[in-house]
Amino acid sequence: MAKFLFVYHGGNPPANPAEAKAVMDAWGAWFGSMGVAVIDGGNPVGPSSTVTSDGALMHGGGANPASGYSLIEASSLADAHQKAARCPLLKAGGTIEIAQSMDM
Repeated sequence: MAKFLFVYHGGNPPANPAEAKAVMDAWGAWFGSMGVAVIDGGNPVGPSSTVTSDGALMHGGGANPASGYSLIEASSLADAHQKAARCPLLKAGGTIEIAQSMDM
């Protein structure tokens, strides 16, 4: 099995405490549906910055800054895609970048 990094981008924040609970419950159910494939459920992240090729620090994280991450085990990119396609972030207008983690 391969490891895939899911990098979350965007998504609309919950509007109230009841919506926040529903969102957290949806994430819990999604992670639960993947069982042991969830290597690291990850976390949301704060504001992004980018270190440019000349070593300078650019605040804002670029055009599509990361909003969180997870590390998921999957048999293939197609399997990782199938898992990501059920993520609650997509219903909140976010996107997911998928990259296979290469063991070195």
